[in-house]
Amino acid sequence: MQIQGTIDVVISKKIATITFYHPLSNSFPSNLLTELTLAITSLNSTSDVNVIVLKSQGEKAFCAGASFDELLQIDNLEKGATFFNGFASVINAMRTSNKLIVGRVQGKTVGGGVGLAAACDYCFATDAASIKLSELAIGIGPFVIEPAVSRKIGMPAMSEMTLEAETWKTAQWAKEKQLFTQVFSTIEEMDEAVEAFSKRLSSYNPEALYEMKKVLWKGTENWDVLLKERAAISGRLVLSDFTVNALNAFKKK
Repeated sequence: MQIQGTIDVVISKKIATITFYHPLSNSFPSNLLTELTLAITSLNSTSDVNVIVLKSQGEKAFCAGASFDELLQIDNLEKGATFFNGFASVINAMRTSNKLIVGRVQGKTVGGGVGLAAACDYCFATDAASIKLSELAIGIGPFVIEPAVSRKIGMPAMSEMTLEAETWKTAQWAKEKQLFTQVFSTIEEMDEAVEAFSKRLSSYNPEALYEMKKVLWKGTENWDVLLKERAAISGRLVLSDFTVNALNAFKKK
């Protein structure tokens, strides 16, 4: 039986906190990607929300990326494209949201999780929040999330992460490359900063916040098409013998 995971939304004082959870290191099966997309888009019509805080449950991994169990169940091109379109839809929902999105990254994040952090408008993290793009090591690549990650850290750093597919980059490295805006020693210190920043941001003119959001994402209007094209590439590669063998080997570790 497939483990589903949860998406929770709590609204308080003009701040919507979206928390995602999956028992396998907060990884994402397709149903959870769909729920997260809906949670973000549904807030567009909520006038008493000015800011979204995106976080995951627990004190360990922020996000382990795609569900390996579900990747192994993909047996045709359509299913492959559909799965990776889940990540494309989340990133596009974050990009086109009329709310500014604040990320809270408490621990290690891999693959699609790095894409989520990159799609936030401002991102807090702890020293434990190492990052890795491991896709090449399993025979695919970070095609869907690349535009979001490159937009934040630039193509040279994106290339470094992608080609060093088995190397963790530290949270301080991520801060230097501007994926993370602030990094703290403890979760408690980070949470205090997230709360203070989000409270201050939510007090500003919502129309000004939305206009600023559009400015920040200028030049990404083609992503609806681009990310679907990238999802098709990943969907094709995940069917390869290389990827199937790599995923099975990883699960046996």
